[in-house]
This record gives sequence, structure tokens and C-alpha cells, in this order.
Amino acid sequence: ELTRGLEHPWGADWLPDGAGLLITERPGRLRLFADCTLRPAPITGVPPVLAVGQGGLLDIALHPDFIDNRLVYFTAVTGSEEANRTTLFRAMLNDTLAELTDIEEIYRVSRDKTGSQHFGSVIEWLPDGSLLLSIGDGGNPPISLDGEAIRRQAQNRETAFGAVLRMLDDGTPHPDNPFAGGAGDAPFIYTFGHRNVQGLALRPGTDEVWATEHGSRGGDELNKLEPGADYAWPDATYSVEYWGLAIADAATKPGARDPHVVWTPALAPCGLVFYTGDGFPDWKGDLLASGLVSQQVRRLHFSDAGTIEGHTTLQFAERMRWVGVGPDGGLFALTDAPNGALLRIDPE
Repeated sequence: ELTRGLEHPWGADWLPDGAGLLITERPGRLRLFADCTLRPAPITGVPPVLAVGQGGLLDIALHPDFIDNRLVYFTAVTGSEEANRTTLFRAMLNDTLAELTDIEEIYRVSRDKTGSQHFGSVIEWLPDGSLLLSIGDGGNPPISLDGEAIRRQAQNRETAFGAVLRMLDDGTPHPDNPFAGGAGDAPFIYTFGHRNVQGLALRPGTDEVWATEHGSRGGDELNKLEPGADYAWPDATYSVEYWGLAIADAATKPGARDPHVVWTPALAPCGLVFYTGDGFPDWKGDLLASGLVSQQVRRLHFSDAGTIEGHTTLQFAERMRWVGVGPDGGLFALTDAPNGALLRIDPE
């Protein structure tokens, strides 16, 4: 345990050269862990967020050219319980690492929703300098939009609900997106048919993007993302309603992509990273997925050919929110709790 006292930490990203770790807290604070210490004062300048239910200040990611431009990207839920949305911000971090300046809202989901569930919010940079942003399906019944369950919007390519978006670093849609020229949020959509993606990871040395998403009761998924593909939610799913009834008539859907891994009972997957360090030589190239309800980190063994050959479970006693590889190759994790911790995982 490196530090404790983080209130529901959600996302994190490392500053260059190991200068520290930026950590978001869901109530709306941005913290800095540096020199083996959690700086007592939060970084100032974070705009107001809606910290209700699953909402608040969520993911954070430095621009690939951060050393030159000082740009930091973060997601938050904004609005009210009656009208809210996932929002992407861009800001500059000052040289003292104490203040955000020049804050811009560069993207927001175009349709407001009610409730406090399923915001997605994971940011992942691609090698071409574009970024992916996951958006949840909006929530469970009885949350609705346009007279039907809001989760049906995951099949509506004119809204961002239940999709992974791809955009340029200024928040505009990437011109090569599969539905460029469409109405509403369609120009942003990279993949659709998701329930609530909270893990994205680029496989090193490839253009493969892998994603974990929450099912309802069971049926959590690991998927490899293909531009323009449908991942079937809620038309087909391995999960059932929390109260036990079927959500769909089938687990698979013609023309849609099937998951590579299904977790039942639920893992509640969120953090996702490919291991690139030297501390665990046998783990190089493997995928690590953190789980909330399971209180686990799952290691998925990848063969040299890129196929999954099995898994190993690391069991903890706390909800595991985020997992990442540090500049020194170390493996780190954040726990989801009112008194959350930053952990380092070392070989025995």
C-alpha cells in the first residue's frame, strides 16, 4: 500500500519521467501522488461535476505530446440528475503540477439523460494521435429515452449511448470513422452495441484495441474492437436482468461480434492494461483486467499469435477499480472505496 485516503478514485495516468501519478476522485478532485506521497491539496481548476451514483470526475489521460503542450484530458458527468451527460474536457497543467488552466469542454453527449448510471468514460489514445472515448448505454430500466428503455439507444447510431467514439484531439470526429456524414453522434461512432465499457487497452505493437464492459447480472465481456462493428447489446447478451428475467432471446446476434471472454459470475471489469514491465517476465504481453464486485485482477494469457490461452486470478479484499503499468515497469492498482488506496503489486 503506497497511500490511502483517496475518495472513490476512478482513473489515473502517469506524468512523464515518473514525475508522479495523476488520480481522479469521483466527488470531483484531481490528486497528485509524487515522491512517494499523496499531495494533500487537490489540483485546482477542475470544473463542477455531478457526483451522484456512478457519476462524477472519472477518467484522465495525458496528451501523447504532453511534454510539449501540457495538455490533460479528463471525463466528467455534468448537469443534474434530471438532465446529465458524459463530458470530455481538455486543460493545461501548470509547471508546478498544482493548477489546471485553459479548460475547454471539447465534447459532450448530444442527448441528455436522467439518472446516475452507465457513463462509460474511458479514454484511450491511438498511435495516430486520435482518441477513443467510451459512452455507457444510459442505465437500467426504468430509465428511458424517447418512450423506450434508454439501453435500446445502444443500437441507434445517431446517439452516442452504448458506443465507443473516436475523435481528433480537439474533440471533433475523426474523418475516417465508419459512419462519417451521418446524423447526430454518428460521425463520432467507432463501435456500437455496448452496455458500459469501462476498460480500453491498445495491444502493444499492434493496432488491436481491447475492451471490457459490464453486463447486467453476469455476462461481463472482453471484446476486440473492430471499426463499425455491432457488439449486440441489448439485442443479444449472456447476462440477465438483476431481478432474474431474460434481457434477450439469444446470447449471440447474426452479423454482430461475439465476445472473446464472458465472465459469469460477474467480474465487474473496469481497469484494463497490457503488461509491458520486467517485474513479471512471464506476464509480458498479457492483459490485466481489474474487477469491482469480484475484488480481483484477472491476468489473461496472450500467446505470441495474439490468442487468449487462459487466465490467472489475483484475489484482493477490496474493489479493484484501476490497474496500470508505471514508468518503471511496476504494476499499480487503485481500490474503489471512500478510503481508497493506491497499491503496488510486486513479485513474491
